[in-house]
Amino acid sequence: MELDAFFEAELAEHADVLAATRAQLQEPFTRLVGVCAEAVRAGGKIVFFGNGGSAADAQHLATELTVRYKKDRAPIPGLALTTDTSALTAAPNDMGFDAVFSRQILALCQPQDVAIGISTSGNSANVICGLQAAREIGAVAAGFGGKGGGAMKTLADPFLVVPSDDTARIQEMHITLGHMLCGALEKELGLL
Repeated sequence: MELDAFFEAELAEHADVLAATRAQLQEPFTRLVGVCAEAVRAGGKIVFFGNGGSAADAQHLATELTVRYKKDRAPIPGLALTTDTSALTAAPNDMGFDAVFSRQILALCQPQDVAIGISTSGNSANVICGLQAAREIGAVAAGFGGKGGGAMKTLADPFLVVPSDDTARIQEMHITLGHMLCGALEKELGLL
């Protein structure tokens, strides 16, 4: 494949998914911002978790909240369940990999929190178990997904399902939506 054609095709596909995301996800995005702002005002936190690239997104977004996104401001309580290597190895070893997030949620989350599971397929078993645990304790179980939403459709609400079946395009929209969430929270909470 000629690199110029590849370059253009990738950006064209990205633009198509961006346009579809814009057309379909404003309402669940607005609801997600609302539940996250309500959680923070109630003394809660926003907890992110996922596998692989979604684990990296979880860390990235939690850091944007706790440190800063656009400008220096008061920290917003955010936590990634993907950074504690002891928990990430002990839970799978002792209980199976499906328990890696649910165990942490049961230990660290409160009803006033928002747990955001990130899965491009919507079918990651450990993300699903994490969302189930969040619902058990009364926290908001929200999510970022793709590929039609998968099994997360019945658990996550608000649920931002990127309208694509391509993992790379879904991941690109997840980080865009995550950045938008951080920026919107800064404004909604009056921190800028």
